Amino acid sequence: MNTVKRILILLCVLVACVGCDQTTKLLAESNLPSEHGLSFLADTVRLQLAHNDGAFLSWGGSLPESFRVAALRGGVAAILAALLVYALFSKGIERHFMLAASLIFSGGVSNLIDRFVHNGYVVDFLNLGVGSLRTGIFNVADIAITAGTLLLLMSGSFNSRTNRKTSS
Repeated sequence: MNTVKRILILLCVLVACVGCDQTTKLLAESNLPSEHGLSFLADTVRLQLAHNDGAFLSWGGSLPESFRVAALRGGVAAILAALLVYALFSKGIERHFMLAASLIFSGGVSNLIDRFVHNGYVVDFLNLGVGSLRTGIFNVADIAITAGTLLLLMSGSFNSRTNRKTSS
């Protein structure tokens, strides 16, 4: 896949993901009550505003602020930059990898925007579950990152099975 196609895929996913994520976060901040969540579909879906100082499931949220800010701003920015360079300039990149990398990159960028705009925290507001079995509170960017990671894992699994079949 040539570089122009890669850039087009990345830009389309980036605009869609960051646009949806930032818009839903803005709506959540302005419309959801901060003291309790709203429940829908027999409590399968909860909309509950949360400010996440940490990473995934608030991991690292209790670290000293200077270290946490450096890791979750600078460290994440460096990882995203490396992913961007790899996705755009490595040889032999296929469409499914480019889509997966674009989803991960876009979700990461949108959460990174939050970290700079909201003094280090990310706005989360979605919670799914049945009874006491529930997810953590997350956002649209987290969905993009998860979808990209799953796509990457599934395509890697598919490619290794395909390579084994062709080599036999």
